[in-house]
Amino acid sequence: MNPTDASKLPGIKLQGDEPVFNEPWEAQAFAMTVNLHQNGVFEWQEWADTLSQEIHSGTVRSYYEHWLSALEKIVADKALTTIPDLAEVKSRWQQAAIETPHGQAIVLK
Repeated sequence: MNPTDASKLPGIKLQGDEPVFNEPWEAQAFAMTVNLHQNGVFEWQEWADTLSQEIHSGTVRSYYEHWLSALEKIVADKALTTIPDLAEVKSRWQQAAIETPHGQAIVLK
């Protein structure tokens, strides 16, 4: 399967032939996944299996929350990062967002 053919990806809303995202982070997670696959980090079937396991884990989340969780898992499995490192950056990002005045760019420290 060609991963850029969004019509073949279950759970993705389409407008015409293009995926529709509710939030910018969803599009970014989608793009990162496709880019990592295209650069040989993982096979598409491996991605599909990881996403499927995440969706069927019993955790109630939105589709793209499952997508992001699967992406975090696969990059950790490939030793590109670790789950604790991802959690630490997420925590720092959330704190930076709280401390940043509205309308200003968030600076991750």
